[in-house]
Amino acid sequence: MPLYEHVFLARQDVSAQQVEALVEQFKGLIETAGGTVGKVETWGLRSLAYRIKKNRKAHYTLMNLDAPHAAVAEMERQMGLNEDVLRFMTFKVDELDDEPSAMMQKRDRDDRRGGRGDRFGGGERGGDRGGRGGDRGERAPRRAEGE
Repeated sequence: MPLYEHVFLARQDVSAQQVEALVEQFKGLIETAGGTVGKVETWGLRSLAYRIKKNRKAHYTLMNLDAPHAAVAEMERQMGLNEDVLRFMTFKVDELDDEPSAMMQKRDRDDRRGGRGDRFGGGERGGDRGGRGGDRGERAPRRAEGE
């Protein structure tokens, strides 16, 4: 059977449990059609590059599928009808990767480093990000047009 990587985005106002219920619903659909679902990664609530249907964030989920095309097409049709799913994309791949995806590896790296929040917190500048704002000193006097 063909192998697929499938990513879908769920609305920001659904809970994590509802996202898991969506995953189980689509997983059941694939399995009843004779396919299998391998790795399922929940990437969490992430910001979108642009607003989609008035949402600025979405719950991202990756699924590895080993299923016939008809099963994947039916799952995509069901996702198109579901109001909680904003976008989805399916890629046909030659082989499925059982290791964590690049998104999960990035999250692990950020967690070990202490996250991105403390980058500007300390140091000599005291967190004012390079002197933006604050007292700029006096301005030079304006010159008249004839000078």
